[in-house]
Amino acid sequence: MKLIRITLAALAAVAAIAVISTAAQGASVAGKTLKASDGPGFTISLKTNAGKKVKTLKPGTYTIKVSDKSSIHNFHLKGPGVNKKTSTAFMGSKTWHVKLKKGTYKYQCDIHFTIMHGKFKVT
Repeated sequence: MKLIRITLAALAAVAAIAVISTAAQGASVAGKTLKASDGPGFTISLKTNAGKKVKTLKPGTYTIKVSDKSSIHNFHLKGPGVNKKTSTAFMGSKTWHVKLKKGTYKYQCDIHFTIMHGKFKVT
């Protein structure tokens, strides 16, 4: 009977650690959320949750919430190991999970790339 209590206590402890670990991971991913948008005019941006333009980031996995507000634009992100884009006709929201490595990343509207573009570095 004593062995069963010890085993149950150990299982409960492992389960508690797993829950705490999962919650901590969720918190760290939530802190790495970026907001991408294009349109409705000739605008394109990539910002932090705080609303600041992304200029540099640390390597890691990020959640990018894309808000595509125009059927004449798209949002295209490319860089080391990443090549994600919405279609030009698409309007709406998409969520991407990307692993950013050291290097330079560019984002643009493929149709209007000469005026709708930006870049950032991962260092």
